[in-house]
Amino acid sequence: MQELIAKWKYRGDVELGNIFRDAVRKGFTPTFAAMKKHAIAVPIPLSKDREKERGFNQAKILADFLPIKSELVLHRMEGEKQSKKSRKERIQSINPFTITKSINKPVILVDDIYTTGTTLRHAGKVLKENGCPEVFGFTLIRG
Repeated sequence: MQELIAKWKYRGDVELGNIFRDAVRKGFTPTFAAMKKHAIAVPIPLSKDREKERGFNQAKILADFLPIKSELVLHRMEGEKQSKKSRKERIQSINPFTITKSINKPVILVDDIYTTGTTLRHAGKVLKENGCPEVFGFTLIRG
């Protein structure tokens, strides 16, 4: 799986993301089926430089597989790649997210890899501080 993700994310093979479509949909249904009509999927954003470098946002691709509306409402400030940080550095990092639009519905944050949970916690904090009543996380892989 590590090799597949590396090829998808870091070597720009955007089409590889499609192999996760069925697994994402199947994983979503049992947990979030009751929320389908009310929740909004919010993909974790990349910094502008990182998205330009990759050519796509893998979290956005995964969010688009879900059977609910997806919105890009978070912005990530430029910074060092998470994959280059130690566990301690990730946990102690400052919140890199700002919000572009408040959401007053439950949000399901979507990301590709859950490592320490810091990314989801930071994004969730910004959403909650701006009126979001509930925030849930949905990731493809636990790292």
